[in-house]
Amino acid sequence: MVAAFPRYGSRGRVGGAEANGNAAYSVSTALVARCYLARVRDVQPLEVGSMLGEGRGMRALTWQGTGNVSVETVPDPGIEDPMDAIIRVTSTAICGSDLHLYNVLGPFLSKGDVLGHEPMGVVEEVGSGVANLAVGDRVVIPFVIACGECHMCRRGLTTQCETTQNRRTGTGADLYGYTELYGSVPGGQAEYLRVRRADANAYMVGQDLPDERYLFLSDILPTAWQGVQYANVPDGGTLAVLGLGPVGQFAARIGRHLGHRVIAVDPVPERRAMAERHGIETFDLADDLLDRLRDETEGRGPDSVVDAVGMEAHGNPGVEFVQKAVGILPDAAAKPLMQKAGVDRLAALHLALDLVQRGGTVSLSGVYAGAADPMPFISMFDKQIALRMGQCNVHHWRDELLPLVEDPADPLGVEDLVTHRVPLDRAPEMYETFMKKEDGCIKVVLEP
Repeated sequence: MVAAFPRYGSRGRVGGAEANGNAAYSVSTALVARCYLARVRDVQPLEVGSMLGEGRGMRALTWQGTGNVSVETVPDPGIEDPMDAIIRVTSTAICGSDLHLYNVLGPFLSKGDVLGHEPMGVVEEVGSGVANLAVGDRVVIPFVIACGECHMCRRGLTTQCETTQNRRTGTGADLYGYTELYGSVPGGQAEYLRVRRADANAYMVGQDLPDERYLFLSDILPTAWQGVQYANVPDGGTLAVLGLGPVGQFAARIGRHLGHRVIAVDPVPERRAMAERHGIETFDLADDLLDRLRDETEGRGPDSVVDAVGMEAHGNPGVEFVQKAVGILPDAAAKPLMQKAGVDRLAALHLALDLVQRGGTVSLSGVYAGAADPMPFISMFDKQIALRMGQCNVHHWRDELLPLVEDPADPLGVEDLVTHRVPLDRAPEMYETFMKKEDGCIKVVLEP
């Protein structure tokens, strides 16, 4: 449990501008004024760049190099577009995919980039074009930045938004705190965050429940929900979940909530114990795993498998060495290797494809990168396996999930996930703890 939501009013804001919003954010010289704002809903919207002030700066978690992050003082974000809003971050989480930035994706980061894509907080400033938010509103920010109006957004595919899509790099919509491949947008592991296209993205929530009831609507809860939906589990079917990190925990609980039998696999005892508290059958990652799981499913294997592992942080020393070696190469040499040389660790995916029964579905919720890894297409074709994957379209699922996180019974156990809640200044230490799975670490929430 977390403490009751803090009262608004500790640091109000009026106006602000910043030199730019690209990868040079951390060295921007723009200054932002601060002053106290009463908590009222009729505060007038602010014009772009309405005021400049002393610019005391904010604390933020920044990438400094492979395996090296630090909390630094960086320029405050400001209103750069009439559709912007500024929030004071009250909680922000470390995601498993942040570890890929920490260890692997260095060629696509710049020193000083602000990380993080799972924030929530309180609106402190709105641009003149923002119609649906006011100062004092409590909001959750999805990791993806979408317009809500284009062809892809109307189809519910907000991660493919045609307005924020990164055509230069051939990737989808802008993401907070996630490399130049996705816009080099400053992230949310910080005291403040500039929310772009605020009306379409900032999700207003209630004032009374603790942050942990809402925080995971930013990413991992919709990601898990989408993963289970994509798994297409038949009525009376069995769902297997590979990996019991935060997304795997929620995927297993969602499967059970939807009435499926759920079996889950993870080598870490603390993760298995957490899942078992929610009625999940768990298995260690042992040599006889395939035989044991087939025995549990009449010799066929599960109907559907969610791979919640993705690009593994440990477990394959040869590829781990290659990934780390690529991470220290000069960018010009490293980027093509990362994208083309096949440095992913695919053990979990291969296990999923081997485990699922013939005619079944494998759903990928874990993050993968790289393009040249061998895939068992002969077996996939022969078994008639359906494969679904993709970044989570958070906006498409959050209205469906909101009643579940507000339900007093907490059916998805959102208040039984966080194992470590620490001040923002301890973020570098917690990246190491989370990566090494030490101290029973499953989910870390930072308090700026």
